[in-house]
Amino acid sequence: MKSKSFDEIRKNLKKDATLLPKIKVAVLGDCATQFFVKSLKSWAIEFNYELNVFEADYKRLAVEFINPNSDLYQFEPDYIIVFNSVAGFWNTYFKSENKNTIAKTKIDELTEWYDYMVSRSKAKLIYLNLPEVGPFTFGNYYTKVNNSFEFQAKDFNHQLMLLSGSLNNLFVCDQDRICRLTGLGEFLDMKMLVRADMPCSLDAHSYIGQSCMQIIQSLQGKVNKSLVLDLDNTMWGGVIGDDGIENIEIGDLGSGKAFTLLQLWVKDLKNRGIILNVCSKNTEEIAVEPFSKHPEMVIKMDDIAVFKANWENKASKIKNIQEILNLGMDSFVFIDDNPFERNMVKENIKEITVPDLPEDPAEYMLFLAQQNYFETASYSQGDKDRTRQYQEEANRVKLKTTFIDEDHFLNQLEMKCTVEEDNQFSIPRVSQLTQRSNQFNLRTKRYTEHDIKTFMSDEKSVVLTFELKDKFGDYGIISVVVLEQKQNSCFIDTWIMSCRVLKRSVEKFVLNEILEYANKNDLDKIIGEYLSTPKNIIVKSLLQDHGFSSQSDNRWELKVDQYKPFRHHIVKL
Repeated sequence: MKSKSFDEIRKNLKKDATLLPKIKVAVLGDCATQFFVKSLKSWAIEFNYELNVFEADYKRLAVEFINPNSDLYQFEPDYIIVFNSVAGFWNTYFKSENKNTIAKTKIDELTEWYDYMVSRSKAKLIYLNLPEVGPFTFGNYYTKVNNSFEFQAKDFNHQLMLLSGSLNNLFVCDQDRICRLTGLGEFLDMKMLVRADMPCSLDAHSYIGQSCMQIIQSLQGKVNKSLVLDLDNTMWGGVIGDDGIENIEIGDLGSGKAFTLLQLWVKDLKNRGIILNVCSKNTEEIAVEPFSKHPEMVIKMDDIAVFKANWENKASKIKNIQEILNLGMDSFVFIDDNPFERNMVKENIKEITVPDLPEDPAEYMLFLAQQNYFETASYSQGDKDRTRQYQEEANRVKLKTTFIDEDHFLNQLEMKCTVEEDNQFSIPRVSQLTQRSNQFNLRTKRYTEHDIKTFMSDEKSVVLTFELKDKFGDYGIISVVVLEQKQNSCFIDTWIMSCRVLKRSVEKFVLNEILEYANKNDLDKIIGEYLSTPKNIIVKSLLQDHGFSSQSDNRWELKVDQYKPFRHHIVKL
């Protein structure tokens, strides 16, 4: 597992982090957590955040969760991390008279804590699972004995996964995976356990801190969304232009197996919703041949959103891909076997992630999988259609180049929009949009599925979803608006829109719908708020440009009786 050692990462604590975005994190543990807190703060700076940390007193988990006036709730954290140690589980196991129920008891305890937490806090809970290492008293026979330590540890981790799937504000940091990847000898430190009640080594604290910050970063909306792939000696062995389609290495035999494994991993990412693109120095007609003609190719042209194969430099091609997809460059990962090409891209595109691949292609897939470049805080079935949606967007971009007049172009798109209120089936996608949308996002509030359900159940609020179609295909849900009635006003708690539909007059259509809601509920004015972030500058003047008058630095007001509906190019279904 590639990570920085504890000594390396803690150097970040000497940096000035005062200008970084602030996050409040509470840390509770069944063991000493001082080194974990240092690691967490250090990794936060690495990810461009500054943490304000409340570290609970030693082994006070139950008191902090259950007491409504505890220091935990007084702190009002954004995130709560529970450092659940294998040593604590050992202690429970050795002393218990009912060893076959330990996993269930701990899960019941966690569920109780969670219920207390969500009734008193808006925090999201990150809980460490267990490294499945123990006394091995039964040897390999432990699989048949439910009161063995290993059986109970595996049962606990399994039940924890199921629980996190049912509780929207619970996320699991996979401590067991970290232990397996680093090796038990590097992960555990028995001397530290005996002397300071810290079962993990210093470097293990760094790995866990990094993993927790990856979860927090994804919940903050920073996720990698797009993978850009080189072809020769990356997707297959050999050079297609020189070796020909019949001689490239791919398949289940010999060296080709390494490239097939990589393609299978890439295909799995695509099915999860990661956008695949190709950036290759090649003649396009030759480069596309394997995708349609080679029987061993796993990745097909239908899996690729944007295909760029020519002799321009790769940095320029990646910038062109980014313009077509209209995604932030910091959400791209570029994979290339050639160190020169990797360095060229790094030097010209500072925001992009460029892994330094191992020299041996046999190590590509596992190396990339271990780096966890595509951490996510949400997933919906609609993610599987993401590549198709971006392929359609590439076709729209091509169409636009044939028109001089923008109105004519927008009319030719034949856009149709469905507007729904409090659609329960849309909750996963709505939550996902709040967590991932950074640019067209007025207030950048991140909401879990539980939060969205709360809005929908409140008679004084409404969640509007906008699903757009045009002649090229279905965009899916492209905008979400959360409105709250406050006395005689309609407050725009959230207004998010996909960047794929910018300059399509969608924002005018949405604002007309907000007005319709205000009129229907006899509200006199619409209140909007712009909260600035480093990424949402594109909506800084949105409210002013659409007739709102300034009430303060961030607040804007529009009187309903003075509003004239905007002209747009969308038919409401």
